[in-house]
Amino acid sequence: MRGPIYLIGYMGAGKSTTGRLLADKLGWHFVDLDDAFLEIHGMTTGDYIRRYGLEEFRHKEKYVVEDLAELPIENVVYATGGGYPCWEDNMECLKELGVSFYLRWSPEHLTRRIELSGTAQRPVLGDRSGEELLAFVRQQMGERENYYAQADYVVDAPLDGRLHADNDEDLAERLYTMIRNKQ
Repeated sequence: MRGPIYLIGYMGAGKSTTGRLLADKLGWHFVDLDDAFLEIHGMTTGDYIRRYGLEEFRHKEKYVVEDLAELPIENVVYATGGGYPCWEDNMECLKELGVSFYLRWSPEHLTRRIELSGTAQRPVLGDRSGEELLAFVRQQMGERENYYAQADYVVDAPLDGRLHADNDEDLAERLYTMIRNKQ
């Protein structure tokens, strides 16, 4: 399997952490699209959304992905934003550009991971927490699942109670094995 690889999934799914670990295992480059957005536009995705709105952000985010796809770097693991695959034809574009992996977690686990990492940098969450946050995650997951499920591969996260580093390492190892078995 040749790159690029796109990791997709809801916020808190570990796309960035898992992506870095996977890229290290493969000896590839890693790009977090949120970091690329900051570098190109001079502000974080959260600040951009707060200033210009979600619709304008989605347009700019799409251009970032398209611009990066033009670079002459072949072996790259990208961590996308959680909503990126769900806007316009973005999921189709990702599939044309490379191979996509959906990191699938239950809404309950995602909510716990989000609460542990904090919600301040996630403007769409507002000040939600607890049951209100869980209800929001469930609703958005219901709206997004059909998009995420279009990924080339769906990888279910381990549901053994561990929420962060160990599971992200497990996911990276599982992805690495899948990729190596496809070559």
